[in-house]
Amino acid sequence: MSHEDLLLEVADLHVYYGAIHALKGISIRVPKGSIVTLIGANGAGKTTTLSTIAGLVKARSGKIVFNGQDITNKPAYMVNQMGIAMVPEGRRIFPNLTVYENLMMGAYNRNDKEGIKNDLEWVFELFPRLRERLTQLGATLSGGEQQMLAISRALMSRPSLLMMDEPSLGLAPLLVAEVFDVIKKINAEGTTILLVEQNAMGALKTAHYGYVLETGNIVMEAPTTELLNNEQVKKAYLGVA
Repeated sequence: MSHEDLLLEVADLHVYYGAIHALKGISIRVPKGSIVTLIGANGAGKTTTLSTIAGLVKARSGKIVFNGQDITNKPAYMVNQMGIAMVPEGRRIFPNLTVYENLMMGAYNRNDKEGIKNDLEWVFELFPRLRERLTQLGATLSGGEQQMLAISRALMSRPSLLMMDEPSLGLAPLLVAEVFDVIKKINAEGTTILLVEQNAMGALKTAHYGYVLETGNIVMEAPTTELLNNEQVKKAYLGVA
């Protein structure tokens, strides 16, 4: 894979929380146009990886290169302006703002009125329910609708890389399937996705390439078709004896 094809490269990343060594030199590569997933148990370092890329957590050492530029330890607002958006775990929408206002918060770095209008239409095609709820406050939405709003808000910044932290967490099975379908649709429209999921089966069936994290280390990486058939992965993460 040439460097031109890489959108994101994380090299030998070390992150500490106080004395705790949370990421122990991990390296991941996300090619343009792909869906890459990080799977692993709770506490493996998946959220820390995304948060460090997003500029929310500082790296002790290592390098994060996005679109050919070194973004290691750049502030979060700058990382967002450069084209990385994050859908955080637990949705974190603005509960006292309407659906429309939440979506506009996603577009606050933009001033292309026509483009914003087109992107609004696009998220309403992805999630028709949001159009119906446009004037409702975020707090009054169901969990599933809040997740749709969190994804749409991130898309309104028109990112080249969308990072998603546990998008299926706490959703009803039907909605989980819908979220994974939408991830594929967003990717088909040209957005590269870095996906963190505890639902390893859903993630591996959706993504093209996967990394398995255990206590801050990458213990395995492969195309997802291989990981789905790997005996260790089946036993540890897919609930297959």
